[in-house]
Amino acid sequence: MTAITTDRKREIAAKFGANENDTGSTQVQVALLTERINHLTEHLKVHKKDHHSRRGLLMLVGRRRRLLDYLRRNDVERYRALIAKLGIRR
Repeated sequence: MTAITTDRKREIAAKFGANENDTGSTQVQVALLTERINHLTEHLKVHKKDHHSRRGLLMLVGRRRRLLDYLRRNDVERYRALIAKLGIRR
């Protein structure tokens, strides 16, 4: 299992943030978490009994959920645009 590369983080930050160094904004954090969640989901399709990674996945999903709730409370338009762009259904 590999972590997200620095270049990939910069791409995501450039796409969802103000610039490629903007890794702190809520949209970028959610996009990075989504990338990790998708990667872990693929890993768990192959390794069905890897419960330690499954717990990590559930924790990531919870963190993304809290960030999305925060974004929805503070700026509904950015929230809607983000879930549309990431393809997260709710």
